[in-house]
Amino acid sequence: MDPKEIVSSFCAEQNIPLVGYAAAGRWTEPLFEPWVPPDFFPDHIIPETETVIVIGLPVALFALETSPSIWYHELYKTINSLLDQYTVQLASILTQAGYPSVFIPRDGYGSIEVLLHNPVAFFSHRHAAVLAGLGRFGVNNMVLTHEFGPRVRFGSIFTTARIPSDPLIEDDLCIHCNRCVSLCPVSALEEGEYPGVLTDKQACSSQSATLNKRHISPCGICIKVCPVGKDRAVFHRKDAGIYEPGSGSDLQKGWDHVRRYGGR
Repeated sequence: MDPKEIVSSFCAEQNIPLVGYAAAGRWTEPLFEPWVPPDFFPDHIIPETETVIVIGLPVALFALETSPSIWYHELYKTINSLLDQYTVQLASILTQAGYPSVFIPRDGYGSIEVLLHNPVAFFSHRHAAVLAGLGRFGVNNMVLTHEFGPRVRFGSIFTTARIPSDPLIEDDLCIHCNRCVSLCPVSALEEGEYPGVLTDKQACSSQSATLNKRHISPCGICIKVCPVGKDRAVFHRKDAGIYEPGSGSDLQKGWDHVRRYGGR
């Protein structure tokens, strides 16, 4: 069976809305500078890698907009677990079909505390998603998609199957409203053009570590306030200004209620 048909059938059965393909050779052609170092290329990690398959699962806005909260914390964990389960299963199916494959763990680090000392994983799912034609980086240092803006989590599979790459997204999805910059609680972002913007990974990791002690990590603010994505219309949240301080939104009562429980 054709490997792409295997992947498409699996994604349809599991209701996985986003899937893309990137030839391993795409990593050798930088889209911008600074670029991913060669040690992080898929065929450096596994020389037999021909294609990287990337799947994406959305983060439901109703839960996310209570962040930081136990609700978003649990949703985040659940999505990550599903991504690992799906990529393990799909890699196994492809391997059994004659295309040796392996999943890449959703979070390639031991804990948030580890990120305080080394804020980089051994493989970037975000760069893989961009190279697989699923999105573009935004000012918030996250991958923005047409469907869900930055409210999506990605998982990757290295496979020996040769699958044609999907076309890259050429248009800039970020509208540079800079809400992510102004509303970041630790001022980790700066205005500018990605990748020229400065992202304080240490500040971001420290915030996550602080929230983790309260059992309500991650932060999530920079992705909930982004106005990009068709999901905002689906959830009736076209006005991203409702997250601004003093917006007076009636939704605030519900968010405050959730934040009062489940954490410390």
